Amino acid sequence: MDDISGYSPPKVWTWDEKNGGAFASINRPTAGARHEKALPVGRHPLQLYSLGTPNGVKVTIMLEELLAAGHGGAEYDAWLIEIGKGDQFGSGFVEVNPNSKIPALMDRSGLEPVRIFESGAILVYLAEKFGAFLPQEGAARAECLSWLFWQVGSGPFLGGGFGHFYVYAPEKLEYPINRFAMEAKRQLDVLDQRLAVSEYIAGPEFTVADMAIWPWYGLLAKGELYGAGEFLQVQEYRNLQRWTAQVGSRPAVQRGALVNRVSGDPTRQLRERHDAADITAVMAQASPPSS
Repeated sequence: MDDISGYSPPKVWTWDEKNGGAFASINRPTAGARHEKALPVGRHPLQLYSLGTPNGVKVTIMLEELLAAGHGGAEYDAWLIEIGKGDQFGSGFVEVNPNSKIPALMDRSGLEPVRIFESGAILVYLAEKFGAFLPQEGAARAECLSWLFWQVGSGPFLGGGFGHFYVYAPEKLEYPINRFAMEAKRQLDVLDQRLAVSEYIAGPEFTVADMAIWPWYGLLAKGELYGAGEFLQVQEYRNLQRWTAQVGSRPAVQRGALVNRVSGDPTRQLRERHDAADITAVMAQASPPSS
């Protein structure tokens, strides 16, 4: 099992805090809370604990789309979880998501609070709760869920695979970068071919499948994810580019993309959202989003 670097895995792996690259300060091989910290609770029925990464943006887009469609019960508070500082390992957050990953949602609209974690599960929960953005039966529902879970299954190869080795790993290694660049381009081609025959990912209507895929592959298509646009030649995927611009032009998508955002253009960041006016104020002074 030796590779060209001369490394040979030991018989038993042991953790070393020096490993992990950009995330060495928070990565551990164990789960559970590391410190006591209760989560804040706002006045709305839905309490979101998240960060404006692609997985977090999936949910804020969904919530903003629900509100735009007239579902007043989708009003929400969005609390910032700074994963670089280890907020996800606070006792309160771990109670909502034992996997210590954003996003996590508490629905307090009923007699008993309901916790939902994993972005795909949150999208399905909200779609079923409000009867929106997910076909209710038959082939249309199957197609939508298939593409939603395509993203759930494919995303780690893009993020934890390509993104990690291209950007975050402590050293640039040719083999993993080539391996995951190949997979990233294959995924882009899957989407491009699909969008050649379909207006949206799952069919003629905008659904949770688009909400799940756009924050990852739309940003990649715009060259904004990992700074890899030129490297992966994303402009070649013309159908994906068309869809990326189409979805990105939706006002609710633009609003959702601002929430819990703490990086990038400082005029397009909103650390926490507790009222629609919070987003309106940011958008009034923000620079135009890239198409």
